[in-house]
Amino acid sequence: MDSTGSSNLKKIVAEKAVNDYVKDGMVVGLGTGSTAAFAIKRVGELIAGGYKITCVSTSGQTETLAAECGIKIVPLCDVDHVDVTIDGADEVDPNLQLIKGLGGALLREKIVAAATLKEIIIVDDSKIVAKLGTRSPLPVEVIPYGHSKTAYALGKQGCVPTLRTIDGKTFTTDCGNYVYDCKFESIDNPFFLESRLNVIPGVVENGLFLNTASTVLVSHPDGTITKMEK
Repeated sequence: MDSTGSSNLKKIVAEKAVNDYVKDGMVVGLGTGSTAAFAIKRVGELIAGGYKITCVSTSGQTETLAAECGIKIVPLCDVDHVDVTIDGADEVDPNLQLIKGLGGALLREKIVAAATLKEIIIVDDSKIVAKLGTRSPLPVEVIPYGHSKTAYALGKQGCVPTLRTIDGKTFTTDCGNYVYDCKFESIDNPFFLESRLNVIPGVVENGLFLNTASTVLVSHPDGTITKMEK
């Protein structure tokens, strides 16, 4: 790898996404995570420069950063649709199928994505995989009540589920739920797995974002950016 740092690569790809896809007058979804943070800051600069942009958020963390950048967040229910959302991902396969949720915002991210006309995913090239599940675990959001029983059912799907904790305390999402990080050797049929997970009592949402991404922008160690589209 050359001297181009990881943070700078995130900044480059995030700013390109905003510059290429965010236009004056749009409703924009703001993603969650370290790469999306640079996109939020760039949107704030556009607004400060006179753009009229309506923004919705995928997490409390994003709302806090948006406020620091002078961005007013409106409730998702107050907009008819979202023109474009810019967000990160934990894995991207050759068909633009995604794993998301290591940042803990998968439920709200998926709700915003479902309301979005064009979902732009920004990642570095380490997130590109031949098959989902080979690099990162699959986050699954579950309700706290009886969560160990839900975890048992998750394990029956061929994974090792681990309750997410931070500093020794159970991680709780913005919606008050827990997250199990489910480690598979690989996910051979993500659409089948998604249907299996969604019928487990106690599962709220899973981190498989299938047929969601419109475009994936990928940053590389040499500073270049490539585009993946179906």
